[in-house]
Amino acid sequence: MNRVIRRKFSANAHLLRSLGKAFCSDAAGRASSVNHGQPISEKENKQNSGQHDIAIVGGGMVGMALACSLARMPLTKHLNVAIIDGNPTLGRRECIKREDPPDPRVSTVTPATISLFKDIGAWQYVQQHRHAYFDMMQVWDYTGLGYTRYAARDVNKEFLGCVVENKVLHSSLFSCMQDTDFQNTIYPSRLTSMALPPSSSSAETDNVSSVTPSSKQGHSAKLELSDGSSLYAKLVVGADGAKSRVRELGGFKTTGWKYSQSAVICTVELAIESHCAWQRFLPTGPIALLPMGDKFSNIVWTMNPEESSTFKSMSEDDFVKAVNNALDYGYGPHPKSGLLSSEGVLPWRRGDLTTSANECFGVPPKVVKLASARMAFPLSLMHANQYASKRVVLVGDAAHTVHPLAGQGVNLGFGDAFTLSRIIAEGIAVGIDVGEISLLKKYEAERKPANVTMMAILDGFQKAYSVDFGPLNILRAAAFHGAQYIPQLKRSIISYASGEQRLPLFF
Repeated sequence: MNRVIRRKFSANAHLLRSLGKAFCSDAAGRASSVNHGQPISEKENKQNSGQHDIAIVGGGMVGMALACSLARMPLTKHLNVAIIDGNPTLGRRECIKREDPPDPRVSTVTPATISLFKDIGAWQYVQQHRHAYFDMMQVWDYTGLGYTRYAARDVNKEFLGCVVENKVLHSSLFSCMQDTDFQNTIYPSRLTSMALPPSSSSAETDNVSSVTPSSKQGHSAKLELSDGSSLYAKLVVGADGAKSRVRELGGFKTTGWKYSQSAVICTVELAIESHCAWQRFLPTGPIALLPMGDKFSNIVWTMNPEESSTFKSMSEDDFVKAVNNALDYGYGPHPKSGLLSSEGVLPWRRGDLTTSANECFGVPPKVVKLASARMAFPLSLMHANQYASKRVVLVGDAAHTVHPLAGQGVNLGFGDAFTLSRIIAEGIAVGIDVGEISLLKKYEAERKPANVTMMAILDGFQKAYSVDFGPLNILRAAAFHGAQYIPQLKRSIISYASGEQRLPLFF
């Protein structure tokens, strides 16, 4: 029994300091202990008893990326993995038709993330569906004082990123995992309680059940589900999002705050097809126009909560007019090369200018119609002070949430998932228990600095562009011009945003 699907009907200096502490057919049938008179193997008996090597709580994109990576790696493909998620359709391959309108929930995946998808064989599934590479990005300020154009050719790359619907990413990872002989049991239920072995080093809280696993599963965590069933796992992975139940039950403390902003997202249709990503900083937050293939684009518009309610409920015609206004002459003029220019900034380096440095400001294509419903959600920053304790580890939004202004959140989560699978494989290679704290801390030590750094940069941008103040506007314009005309700085920014973990530097 290689696959069993069990069905039941019944998330600046202060920031760095504080944070530093800190998936068209049904799949296999239900799990059953009946074997029609055939001998039950030790492996099957282990699976039917509810004993697993790893339990992944949360079957979203990040949780599925971890499962897929484990299924594809030689040292981990033998593991018995449970996936716990309340979504009743999780155990089915989703039938996605290209003629369907694009879903407004999309992700901008970086070249580094695409490389990881290719390594596990998942990107070939993405390519069977709608996706849109972009090789140019323009960022500008509503004051008209500055703009920057980033081109993939500036760093000898074919593209800067790829916009993919979340449902395509998820179904591609699920299909990739299912097309192996990986042992996975899907529990369409919610986690209600978690009991850790007595030797666990995680903080004890009132939410953690005082009942400990029996001696037979003494080195495993016991998980109780909302359908009344229970299971055991040597390692519990919290991939259950920003309101993580695993994080809560595991006693992980967090640091963070709510932004006084909400994001309105939707799919729109353009007058012409675009292969450029556009982002304009407005007084209340940035608006981004991301290509989705054909003439479709995705809108991510950050604004205060009151405005988000208004823009979500206004008529389609009024909304389209508002979007075009925000992307064109609304709030201020088009930028001109007035403060600095390629003739005046570091003239001794003029011959080293990137190919995009002298490109004129581009006007975004016009939005002609709304192509999906509008959705709005509040924005916040959250970071778990620790990612790991014995038998428990956090990945993705369960460990950190960030501002969406650079579209980096899901890439950080995928980075967590692929790093954790690699470190688990390294542990197995030398005989270490997958739930051992020393192994899980290696994952934390690798991912935490990268995540905190990106969070600090994004939070800094959010704060810097939330104030309309003359002198600060001039400084922001200078930063735009610096990024436009200083070659090494521009290349460093592109490389860092592409997923290369090197901080943007001048030289």
